[in-house]
Amino acid sequence: QVQLVESGGGLVQAGESLRLSCEVSRTIFIRNTMAWYRQGPTNARELVARITFAGAPNYADSVKGRFTISRDNAKNTVDLQMNNLQPGDTGVYYCNSWPAPPNWGRGTQVTVSS
Repeated sequence: QVQLVESGGGLVQAGESLRLSCEVSRTIFIRNTMAWYRQGPTNARELVARITFAGAPNYADSVKGRFTISRDNAKNTVDLQMNNLQPGDTGVYYCNSWPAPPNWGRGTQVTVSS
């Protein structure tokens, strides 16, 4: 059964931090590069960060130095530590494999006020 369950979103002020977590079914997680995506109020869904099964990360330019992606291959989880959040980071955050398949979870809302 395909399962992607994101959590950890919330409402914060600019400069604050949040940590997102995603529980992933083994069939998606195993051997795949995992990623966090986000969709802002008026934007298409975009890739924020990805991490290979071996743990090598890659980040969008807009979040470099502020966000950190990590994964626990024993627990089938992938996390996103977000520091120094800015209003432009507002959106619904999703985790999925990369490249992304058609099926998505519900996401978790992150709202950053100025």
